Amino acid sequence: MIRPKLNEYSIAKGVRAFSSTRQGGVSKGVFGAFNINEFCGDNPDDIARNRLLLATELGITPDHIIMPHQVHEAKGIVIDNTWRHLTAEERRQKTEGYDAIMTQERSLCIGVSTADCIPVLLYDAKHDAIAAVHAGWRGTVKRIVEHTIQRMQQVFATQPADLHAVIGPGISCDAFEVGDEVYETFRAAGFDMSAISCHKDKWHIDLKACNRLQLLHAGLQDENIQTTNVCTYTRFEEYFSARRLGLNSGRIFTGIMLQA
Repeated sequence: MIRPKLNEYSIAKGVRAFSSTRQGGVSKGVFGAFNINEFCGDNPDDIARNRLLLATELGITPDHIIMPHQVHEAKGIVIDNTWRHLTAEERRQKTEGYDAIMTQERSLCIGVSTADCIPVLLYDAKHDAIAAVHAGWRGTVKRIVEHTIQRMQQVFATQPADLHAVIGPGISCDAFEVGDEVYETFRAAGFDMSAISCHKDKWHIDLKACNRLQLLHAGLQDENIQTTNVCTYTRFEEYFSARRLGLNSGRIFTGIMLQA
């Protein structure tokens, strides 16, 4: 039997958190083998089969895997119990145009889709709330992680000191070469460039460090932040990388779920 190969994270008892790899699915070529992103050009039948494989692994139904259609902005959506009663079309509409997703509902696996961008997972141990964040360079500049934590404070009464975070697989500083205009965008946004960048032939920016600093600035404890030491660009045979494989290629799914 085919099973998705997942990179699992230990956050807390009763919380399932992971990032998918390219192994353990049925997709072909640059989408292979495990991809559940519907917006990258993969075969819909293969996507559906992969979603079923993941749902089986998680002990839920495929419609309880929830991933927004991301647009590199800083908006987040809260999923509540009404989700379970929506039609498929209503669910698509509800999750259109968001780059962060959060819930307190059990047995719903929420997640984000990446292929070099940085996925961040959050767990509020006190209020049993979870979030998944897609932080590409644009979302990072817009401080999407901090905005998501602020939203969790408003909706769930989250205190940042109670949060546990995982920074998942993404492009490394060595591999993330950017133009002067991207460097200037980060500098103008108030980032400490000495802490997040270096100059070789061109500027390089450390997106994982950017998001870690945002987590610390928001009030998380350093010991409650896990950072995955995986560069998607260099390990593209195991993890999808848009810079290596092209935009029309598969995506990593980084998910989190409160188990029933």
